[in-house]
Amino acid sequence: MSTMTRRDHLALLATGALAAGFALGGAGPAAAQAVRWSGGTGRPQITVPANAADCHHHIYDSRFPPAPAATLRPPDASVADYRALQRRLGLTRNVVVQPSTYGTDNRLLVESLKAFGASARGVAMLDASVTPEDLRRLDEAGIRGVRFGTRLPGGAPITDLEPVARKIADLGWHIQLVSEGEKIVELKDVLERLAVPVVFDHMGHLPEPAGPDHPGFRVIADLVATRGAWVKLTGAYILSRSGPPVYADRGRLARAYVALAPERLVWGSDWPHPTFPAEGKPDDAGLLDLLAEWAPDPAVQARILVSNPARLYGFG
Repeated sequence: MSTMTRRDHLALLATGALAAGFALGGAGPAAAQAVRWSGGTGRPQITVPANAADCHHHIYDSRFPPAPAATLRPPDASVADYRALQRRLGLTRNVVVQPSTYGTDNRLLVESLKAFGASARGVAMLDASVTPEDLRRLDEAGIRGVRFGTRLPGGAPITDLEPVARKIADLGWHIQLVSEGEKIVELKDVLERLAVPVVFDHMGHLPEPAGPDHPGFRVIADLVATRGAWVKLTGAYILSRSGPPVYADRGRLARAYVALAPERLVWGSDWPHPTFPAEGKPDDAGLLDLLAEWAPDPAVQARILVSNPARLYGFG
C-alpha cells in the first residue's frame, strides 16, 4: 500500500519531466533542472561570480525527531537535493541554518556540514546551558552563529539570547535573529548591548506596505552603523503582497538596504521554502535574479555573494 504524500508525487513528476528532457534529445541540464522543493527549472540570468554563497537554507530529515514545541514540520530535504540546487544556480558555498523544527538538537546540522565539507558553514540553535566544550566542537564542525527566533515555536527562549551571546563572543560568532519588525523594535535595547553582531533573517521581516518606513528599519539601520549588524536579503516571497516573479514591494525594502550598507548584506535562497506548500514553491533562480534588480552594479552583486559571506562566515 502506497504511503506517498502529495508532495512526494509532485517531486516525482518533476523528476520525470527532467528525465523526459534527456529522452527527447533536449539540451540536458541547461534545458531543464528540476530540483525538489524549488519552482522552475531554468538557470539564473544573473552572472554568478566564483565562490558565490547561498547564506540561508535548511536541511530536513525524518530520522531526527522534531522538537516537542515545533509546529513547522516539512518533509525531508536532503544534502543531495540541495546539491542539485547548487548546480542549477551555479553556487559553490552554502550556509545551513538550523530550523525551528529541531530546536536545539543540532545533530542533523552537524551531520549535514560534514557531508557538505569545507565549502559549508552552519548556524545552530543553542540555549544558555551550552558549555565551552560544546561550543568548541560546534566551531570545529563549521558553526559560525546561533539563531534565535520569535516567529515560530522551537529553539531556545529569547531570554537566553544575551547569555548565549556572551558565551560565543570569543569565538567570533554572531547571533542570527528571525523576528517580526514589531518585535525587533521591542528588542532594541537588548540588541544594542549584545556582545556580538546580529544578523537579521529575511530583511528583518518588516511588514508590508510599510517596508523601509517601518520603525524596525531604523533600529536595524542603527545597529548596522553602530554595532556591525548584518541583513540577509532572503525570503522576499514570504511577506510580499505583490507576488512573483518580482515581489516588487519587497524589492523596495531590499533596495533600501542596498543603499544603506551593501557591505553588510548577504543573499540566501531559503530553500526548501518550508512555510510554502509543495505546489507553491518559489523559483530559486528567479529569487537569485532579483539581486540584479536590487543591486544592478555587478561589483555590488559580487560583494553580496562572495566577499561579504567570506567575512561573515570565514570562508577561506
